[in-house]
This record gives sequence, C-alpha cells and structure tokens, in this order.
Amino acid sequence: MKNFQIIRALSSRTAVTNISKEKEAMFIAGGTNLVDLMKKNVVAPDKLIDINGLDLKKIEFLKGKVSIGALAKNSQVAEDATIKEKHPLLSLALAAGASQQIRHMATVGGNMLQKTRCSYYYNTDMPCNKRTPKSGCGAIGGSNRMHAVFGASDSCIAVHPSDMCIALAALDAQVLVEGPKGKRQIKFTDFHRLPGNTPEKDNNLEAKELITAIEIPDHNFTKNIHYLKVRDRTSYAFALVSVAAALDLKNNVIKDVRLAMGGVAHKPWRLTEAEEFLKGKTVSEEIFRQAGDLAMKGARTYGGNDFKITLGANTITEALIIAASK
Repeated sequence: MKNFQIIRALSSRTAVTNISKEKEAMFIAGGTNLVDLMKKNVVAPDKLIDINGLDLKKIEFLKGKVSIGALAKNSQVAEDATIKEKHPLLSLALAAGASQQIRHMATVGGNMLQKTRCSYYYNTDMPCNKRTPKSGCGAIGGSNRMHAVFGASDSCIAVHPSDMCIALAALDAQVLVEGPKGKRQIKFTDFHRLPGNTPEKDNNLEAKELITAIEIPDHNFTKNIHYLKVRDRTSYAFALVSVAAALDLKNNVIKDVRLAMGGVAHKPWRLTEAEEFLKGKTVSEEIFRQAGDLAMKGARTYGGNDFKITLGANTITEALIIAASK
C-alpha cells in the first residue's frame, strides 16, 4: 500500500469541495472494502476524504417515506425497530450480508459502492477490464462459477456483491447525492450500471459526487416478504444467487409483487417481467414455479456457472413460497 494523506470533512459541502480539488482522491467512511482494495494495490488514492464527521447517520420516518443517511451503519438500519416493522425486507437483506463485526463498521453508502469480489479484479497479475480497461476479462474462459448470467458483456461478467442493494432495488428506493453541480436524485434501479464497454464504471454517480441518503417510499410489503440467499456456507459468504421477494396479498390473490435477484448481474437485477406475470394470480406453487422459469429466460452462462439457471429458478420459487406462507 502506498502512502496517502487523510483530510477530514465536517460537512457535505466541504467534502465535495475537498475532493473536487484532488485528482486522485476518494471518500472513506467505514472502509471495509476500500482498505482491502488499497492493501492489494487495486486502488491507490493519494488522498482520502474522511466523511465520518458528516451529519448523515440519521434514520428519519417522514410523510410517505423513510430517509436513511448514507453514513448509517448497516447494523443500525437492520436492527432499527421501525425499519423491521415498515421495511422488513431491507432488514432481512442487511442481516444476510457479511459478519456482525463488518455490519457494525460498514455504512449504507459504502455498501452501495462496494466493488465486485471477482478474483480476477483483486489479482493485479491477471487481466481485468474493470481494474485495467482493455486488458481483457480473465473470467471469460476462466474460473467463473460466481459470475453473471444476466446483463454481462464481452468486457466483463462480474457480479455486484451487495445484499442490501437487492432489497433496495425491489423497494423502489431513491438515491440522494450531492456534488459540484448541486443536489439530485437517482432511482435506485438506475444507480448501478451494466458493464457494456466500460466495466470500470460501476454506477451513474458523476465525478466527485457524494451519496447523502437513501429514501424508500411507504408500501404494503410488510408481512409477506422474504430474502433468500444461497451461498457456499451459512456465514460471511457472498451469494451464488439471492432473491428479494415481497407480496401484497388479498384473499390469497397477488395484488402487487416485487422481485429482485443478486449474484446474477453487474447490478441488482429487478425481475419486472415475472412481477407482471404474478399480478392478479392466485397464490400457488405452480404459479411461483412458472414465475421462476420466466425470470431465468434469456440468461447466458459461461461454463462454470451453468448451474445458476436451475438454481435461480428454484430460489425464486422457494422465496415466493416462503413469503406467501407468512
């Protein structure tokens, strides 16, 4: 790791001003992912803008929505009693991510910005278009068991690792950001990018923008919900496939539904076609199986991850069955 300088910011405005002055600078909060990347020389900023002093840690329940500050800890959000009551899907997804110790350090904003865990990205001796553009993608034709089956390109087949983000995509969250050009909002489903020809760009933040909060609109998904994460071990492992499922039921008929997947794409993967198929249907295992099969149509595998087609359909089915049974 090379030497670097830390600059402490005390407001969003000064944080943005400070980083705008520096060519090779990055924000740091919990640092649970960034420090690892620096240790492995995957990233090497000259300066870090420490934003832990910013007033962005609050969880506020406002009219028609909840606002979660970007510096709120993952554990703080997951364990909040009102979040558990009004947004239990988010609480479940956060509880499924990382270890308890990391959840106590990791922030909501940092969770959104964490990098892929693709082994080729972390190994600087291997080709990786995400780390070094136009160097090649080692995972294509290499070890790709954990990799994408949706939205990939010839440049990159890495997946986004977050559990929290899958729930936020399903719940139609909004991302609030502040930068040199002022403040703006981004739909959560538009925040992260597919790789295309520029896999080094993980999201649609503009240069030097800072995430300040996440907003989730009120909804009726408070009972029949489930977050199902399939992984190699039950603790501290990234998803092979995960599913966030939320149902709004009346007399066993699906009035509304939200579905999103993790472990399958470069961004949280919203299953809108399966959602539309399920609306108005009566709950049944057969209907859920049809939705799972429909959701996996168009998936493309790369050899090592061929199993994700069957696993994905079965995980969607099981998540829906569990959600409907609550």
